[in-house]
Amino acid sequence: MPDELFANERRNAGISASMRAAATQAKQEAFLRQVLDINPNLIFAKDREGRFTLVNQAVAEIYGTTVEELIGKTDADFNPNAEEVAFFRRMDLEVMNSLQEKIIPEEVITDAKGKLHWLQTVKRPIIGPDGIANQVLGVATDITERRHLEEQLRKSQKMEALGHLAGGIAHDFNNLLAVVFGNAELMLERLKRESKPEPRLVTCLELIIAASKRAESLTRQLLAFSRRQAMNPVVLDLNVVLAEMESLLHRVIGEDITLRVHRQAKPLNIHADLGQIEQILMNLVVNARDAMPCGGTLTITTDAVELDGTYAARHSDARAGSHVLLSVSDTGVGMSTEIQSRIFEPFFTTKPVGHGTGLGLSTVYGIVKHAGGHISVQSEIGVGTTFGVYLPIAELFAQKTPPRSADGRPLAGHETILVCEDEEDVLRLACEVLEGSGYHVLAAGNGRAAQDLAARFEGPIHLLLTDVVMPEANGRQLADALRAARPQTKVLFMTGYSSDVLKNGDAGEEGLQLLPKPFSPRALLSRVRDLLDACL
Repeated sequence: MPDELFANERRNAGISASMRAAATQAKQEAFLRQVLDINPNLIFAKDREGRFTLVNQAVAEIYGTTVEELIGKTDADFNPNAEEVAFFRRMDLEVMNSLQEKIIPEEVITDAKGKLHWLQTVKRPIIGPDGIANQVLGVATDITERRHLEEQLRKSQKMEALGHLAGGIAHDFNNLLAVVFGNAELMLERLKRESKPEPRLVTCLELIIAASKRAESLTRQLLAFSRRQAMNPVVLDLNVVLAEMESLLHRVIGEDITLRVHRQAKPLNIHADLGQIEQILMNLVVNARDAMPCGGTLTITTDAVELDGTYAARHSDARAGSHVLLSVSDTGVGMSTEIQSRIFEPFFTTKPVGHGTGLGLSTVYGIVKHAGGHISVQSEIGVGTTFGVYLPIAELFAQKTPPRSADGRPLAGHETILVCEDEEDVLRLACEVLEGSGYHVLAAGNGRAAQDLAARFEGPIHLLLTDVVMPEANGRQLADALRAARPQTKVLFMTGYSSDVLKNGDAGEEGLQLLPKPFSPRALLSRVRDLLDACL
């Protein structure tokens, strides 16, 4: 009897130990499952037939199913993209056959909603006792967000490079236009002073001048895109600008498009050039109009918004802080993702030949970036497009307005002007215009020559007229050197863009004035006279 009792006790003890071991194993498996499922990475194992033998919750979420449903199934059972499935299968077999780890820097997987995810995956063979791998273990990290940020950075760098190229082309082209435009106006003025001017010659010159002005408009857009356009920034209330343009916008869009304008009740002050803000509005409205060939609704709204650090981190060109938002929405044809990725590139257009230069949106982009702002676009085919322009809010402060000559005021003079320009034809034109109006002109082809000429000249130099970008000594360096020796000398910069002038100064600095290229003879004489009279 005792032996039987001891046997029962040993049997019961064995059963208890087995139950405890099973409970411990169940707890361990539950813990391991929890560890797998809370891991944000996709963790999986597959056999040689591509069947899942292990998956975590992240894999199930991608495919829109459960962990239990995935076990024993393949990628092909849940992923409709045959190319992706074939790629996964090829990589799995390569790892199992080679018995080597494989790092896949970037692969794409389509989730249950059709959204693309970019993964960075590490795959390792699961080698059995016989030295053969019949399964593969994979750990994939979702790098979609990082890839989007990298794409934004690449796009920003691309736009910056295009901007430098556009600015350089526009600068050189402005020098050529200054010669064509200026000489054509000089010839036209002289021809009209004749008793019987040849009508055909007058018409030809007028056509040259008109074409030059159209070309000047194109270069202005290139300079706006490259953020090198000469500007006169002041504090503006965006609501006032929009109100003053509303009647014009109605005429631009036509009768088959309904315009709805919603302005924030309080003032929305920005620090910007009025002409450029009008250019933003006009370009976005024209773009919206063209997107609604059969009519629709155009909605323009203004608001004050706060961009937080999270938004700024997700958009590399945005800054956190208080902004004024100008939103322009249409109910037009919309744009594909591919087109959206290129809309701000200069000369890119979806319009037929002869119906657009492809500079409208690139101009908007350049102006917004120059103002320290950010532009967003949301579009869907067949639904419409919304552009959001975010500009930093500005506090109201006093603005200096450069003087302008009144109409009919004499523009001739007798003062001494030092002209410095490395483009020989532009130098010749400026000197001819000034000398023709009675001024005493000293001419130099570069900054160093101008300094030497000024040092040798014994009389007063009332005004320095100089280009900005020149060899040996640029315009700003020349102006600083000349004013150190001659404090009373006024300076007028001839410039195709302002950024290089302003590297060491501000547009509102006393004595710093800009004459944009190309310029007409009258514009040159008017600005010169303004500055000289301001000395009196």
